[in-house]
Amino acid sequence: MYDVLIIGGGPAGVTAAVYCVRGGLKAAVVYKDAGALAKAEKIENYYGFERPLTGAELFNAGLAQARRIGAEIFCDEAVGLALEEHFTVFAAGGSYDAEAVILATGSVRAVPKIRNLAAFENAGVSYCAVCDAFFYRKKITAVLGGGEYALAEVRELLPVAGKVVVLTDGKNPEAAFPSEVEVIVKKIDSLTGDGNLSGVTFADGQSISVSGLFVALGSAGSGDLAKKIGAVTEVSGNDAVVKTDSKMQTSVPGLFAAGDCTGGLKQIAKAVHEGAVAGMSAVSCIRRASAKGGA
Repeated sequence: MYDVLIIGGGPAGVTAAVYCVRGGLKAAVVYKDAGALAKAEKIENYYGFERPLTGAELFNAGLAQARRIGAEIFCDEAVGLALEEHFTVFAAGGSYDAEAVILATGSVRAVPKIRNLAAFENAGVSYCAVCDAFFYRKKITAVLGGGEYALAEVRELLPVAGKVVVLTDGKNPEAAFPSEVEVIVKKIDSLTGDGNLSGVTFADGQSISVSGLFVALGSAGSGDLAKKIGAVTEVSGNDAVVKTDSKMQTSVPGLFAAGDCTGGLKQIAKAVHEGAVAGMSAVSCIRRASAKGGA
C-alpha cells in the first residue's frame, strides 16, 4: 500500500513524486512512456537550462531524480481506477493500492471522430466498463480500441455481456484478445439507433448490431481514469480535461490531477507548477487522514 500513487512519469508526475517523498510519504510513479515529451527535439524555454535538452533527456533525468530520493518507479500501463476503502490502480502488469492518487498522464485524447458518437453517450456509448457493464447483461457489446486499455475493458465485459466484439477502427490490434472475442479491423463510419444505440456502420457499408459501445482507444488518459470513479471532466477546445480546484484536487477527495490533463498552457513550466501543488496537497491530505485516524 502506497500513500500516494502518481500515474504519469513526465514533468507533472515526477515533480509531484518529488514533493510527496520529501513530505515523508511512500510514493510510486506508474508510467507507460514519455508521451508528448519524447517528441520534443529541443527544450530551451525552461529555467536553468544552459544548453537545450531533448525531451528524452529531460524525461530520463526526471525519473532518475525521483528514484534517487526514494520514489518507486514502475514502467507499466494504467488501464483502470477504482475507489472503495482506498484507491486501486489497475495496470497491464498488476494492480497498485494507495490512499491518494495524482493523475498526470498528459493531454487527454479528444473523442474519436465517429458520426453520432456524442449523440449516443449515456444511451449506449460508455467510457467505463467497470461502471456500466451491468447494464449490458446478456447483450451484444463492442469495445472501440486495440491495445491494453481495450483488453482491460473486454475482460470486464466478458463475464456479463452476451457477446463482446472489438472494433479497431481500421488499425491493427496491439493486444492479444481472448479467442472468444471477435476482432473487426474496419474503419467505422457511424453509429445508428433510435434513441438508444443499436448498431455500428462501417466505411464499406456493412454493419453490425450492438447494444453498447465502450470507448477505449489507445491508452487510458487521465480523463478516462477520472471518469471511472465519477470525477468531473469537461471538454475544453479539442481536449477533455480533468476539473480541479486551486489545490489540484478533483471532485473526488484524495484524487488530484496535474499537467496537460487539466487544460490550459501545455508547457513544462505549467506542468511542474501543478505537479508541485498536487504533491503538496497530497501530503496535506495524507497527514490530515493520519491525524484523524490517530485521534
